[in-house]
Amino acid sequence: MTWLSWIIANLFVLAVAGVGLAAYGSRRWAGSSQSLIRQLEADRPDSKVRSPSAARYHSRELEGLPTPVQRYFRAVLKEGQPIVVAATIELVGKINMSATGEQWRPFTSTQRVVTRRPGFLWDADVALFPGLPVRVIDGYADGIGRLRAAVLGLFAVADVHGGGEIARGEFMRWFAEAAWYPTALLPSQGVRWEAVDDASANATIVDDSLTVTLLFGFDDAGPIASVRAAARGAGVGKDMVMLPWVCTLSNYQLQQGMLLPMAGEAAWERPEGRRTYFRGAVSLLRVSFSL
Repeated sequence: MTWLSWIIANLFVLAVAGVGLAAYGSRRWAGSSQSLIRQLEADRPDSKVRSPSAARYHSRELEGLPTPVQRYFRAVLKEGQPIVVAATIELVGKINMSATGEQWRPFTSTQRVVTRRPGFLWDADVALFPGLPVRVIDGYADGIGRLRAAVLGLFAVADVHGGGEIARGEFMRWFAEAAWYPTALLPSQGVRWEAVDDASANATIVDDSLTVTLLFGFDDAGPIASVRAAARGAGVGKDMVMLPWVCTLSNYQLQQGMLLPMAGEAAWERPEGRRTYFRGAVSLLRVSFSL
């Protein structure tokens, strides 16, 4: 065998091994993801049992709310709109893998959300390099936050879960993304609104021992344009630092009777300036309603 033939043969073996590892990792990751979704759904009331909270939106519950909040609900919901209890959201976009530079990588993801009790699981496939995916799970369920990332779904590069700031940060994400399941922002669903000015208001929600307050900004037509946390835990190397965090929402479209955003970005406000790290567009959005 010539040296060239030997190299080709070994590259072929490595390629076959890589494909096998990727397939095994994908199966293993899918099993883990499904297990976490079952845990998430276990907190959701049986779909055949009416929830003790309101099952439909009625504009009378807007009385006394800040003006921009009333304008928002009137713009995105119709009278008698059933309450959203769950959603499946598929996203495509790019993630910046560097905290200081520009290392954007494409991703696809599927996210499952429940609103009673609040929780979500974001399962993403990030193309780190061609043929080398990083699988990422980000989630919140039963008061616990979770972030796991693994090359090929096998070799972990991040794995944190628990309560405290980890749970708080993931609960913030669920709350900030509620424009996708907007009935979750109604007072009847446990949200308390406080006026700030003509274009913004603070919203507070409680889940067990966690209390989260975010600043919602609204555009002139009514929909949510931005959501801001004064401080959210950001990973810097092996450490966590508290930084302002901002989400922007755009491209509102009518979906299942509600006006919902079909694009969004997320950024950290670092001392040196705002650093956008996520840009995504919705490719599928399907919601389930209360009885």
